[in-house]
Amino acid sequence: MSLFTAVVRRRAASIVFVLLATAGLGGSSSRAETRAAAPAAMPEKLPPLREQDRIRQEWLKLRLERVLPGLMREHGVHMWLVVNREYAEDPVYFSLASPSTMAARRRTILVFFDRGEVQGVERLALGGGSHGGLYEVYRDPAVEARELWGQGQWALLRKLVEERQPRNIAIDVSHGHAFSDGLTAGEKEQLEQALGPWKDKLVRAEELPLRYIEARLPEMLPTWQQMQRTVHALIARAFSREVITPGVTTTDDVVWWLRQSVNDMGYGEWFPPSVSVQRAGRGANSPIGAREAIVIQPGDHLHTDFGIHAMGLATDTQHVGYVLKPGEADAPAGLQLALRHSNRLQDLVMERMRPGRTGNEVLADALAAMKALGIEGTVYSHPIGDHGHGAGPLIGLWDRQEGVPVRGDVKLRASTWFSIELQATTPVPEWGGQAVRSAQEEDAVLGDDGHMRWALGRQEKYHLVR
Repeated sequence: MSLFTAVVRRRAASIVFVLLATAGLGGSSSRAETRAAAPAAMPEKLPPLREQDRIRQEWLKLRLERVLPGLMREHGVHMWLVVNREYAEDPVYFSLASPSTMAARRRTILVFFDRGEVQGVERLALGGGSHGGLYEVYRDPAVEARELWGQGQWALLRKLVEERQPRNIAIDVSHGHAFSDGLTAGEKEQLEQALGPWKDKLVRAEELPLRYIEARLPEMLPTWQQMQRTVHALIARAFSREVITPGVTTTDDVVWWLRQSVNDMGYGEWFPPSVSVQRAGRGANSPIGAREAIVIQPGDHLHTDFGIHAMGLATDTQHVGYVLKPGEADAPAGLQLALRHSNRLQDLVMERMRPGRTGNEVLADALAAMKALGIEGTVYSHPIGDHGHGAGPLIGLWDRQEGVPVRGDVKLRASTWFSIELQATTPVPEWGGQAVRSAQEEDAVLGDDGHMRWALGRQEKYHLVR
């Protein structure tokens, strides 16, 4: 047949497959192969939206009462201002606001004032509401019937400051941390003008918003684990005959099956997933390894990078799969060694992650241990939590293995979460010595006891497309 006809037929088959796979009917049409495909068990669904909101509101209350006061005292902050405008919110705002808050109301100024150990931290809102009763709405009685607006709002802030006489006033301005740089230039100019002589009390509180966002509550962990069980189950289904028909299905088909499944289950994406292929005779740096639509064939090494978002939490996972060739029962020994190398590198990184060490210290130590074992790889692990690429210390970037200025100098703290993201590159004898990149990513917890542990578990065997 002509090349045009072949392409049309292949794409038509692929489109039909996607429609079937989305309905849970994908895979080969033969009875034997259909029987071989056993869908992975899926975790329970998330609770109804109303219950999700209640749970998240309780998390917010605990963060404001349990986490924030200690951080303000640790960093010597007497008053903290978080100034926001609608659609130009400070990055920390949504970690301080009620979960049903869609945006800042016109201008919303959150004020935190430390009244001491006994009275605790006062929480005030100038603009917007009380966020479910967690903030006192500070209003001007003269304009009670109208919302705060313009210079009247700034004047009210000045009045509040003068009443409380803070020793310092922390604002979110930072050159090194996006999470700590939420005060826009225009709002900063107006704030300084409104404060008058109190302008001299302004200080940068770079670590306060960073550490507040970074800190995790034990109450959040079960939901996060449920999300990861969902991710693992979806990857297991995606890298199986339920979804992949070798010679027909493309990497884009698998991507869209994952995206549709996430949507249908009521989750959100924090980034679009990717699915890529490495193939004997075509290395990871060839077009076959790029993020483009490739028809999946027997003998292919598969990789996905997949993260979801729900209830204000994010996950980040990378797994690998293998498409069995006729007569094979498992991936070639060389590919299995590649996976073991990336598993060993995970161990090296996690063994060195302890509170008080900087991300750069962990990186340098882990890379030295990796080289001593004769493993070739790179480490680019990061915090995770409210955001996929979360607040806290970076442990390398894929192109910055010598260390990361500023963000890598942040120290690790207990009660935080990380994505252990890395890759090991291993020659595979069955592929003529061709190097295969085994990229792995699993979420982990740095607990109150200072020890690292997997939040759920890690991949130690290939997902197999039989």
